[in-house]
Amino acid sequence: MSAWVWVGLAGMFEIAWAIGLKMSDGFRRPGVSALTVAGMIISFILLSQGMRRLPAGTAYAVWTGIGSAGTALAGIWLLGESASAARLACLGLIVAGIVGLKLCGD
Repeated sequence: MSAWVWVGLAGMFEIAWAIGLKMSDGFRRPGVSALTVAGMIISFILLSQGMRRLPAGTAYAVWTGIGSAGTALAGIWLLGESASAARLACLGLIVAGIVGLKLCGD
């Protein structure tokens, strides 16, 4: 599997565990908390697979970018968080950075 696929999947799990943190209510909901921790572990394992063949800084930045932008979008869609023009523009900048790093990476 491509190193970028590993990093992309890791980013998806980062989104899942970040939303899980919110839904776990400070780890007061055991089932959601367990799924959140499992998502964290899976995300790190997948990221480590991608980092075997990619520069660490690039892989990590893309992973966190996917997680940041994806979590913000999930917050808008799932949790009713603000979707102001300024916020969406800033998310666009994150996505532009992810694309730029991917194009400059191995």
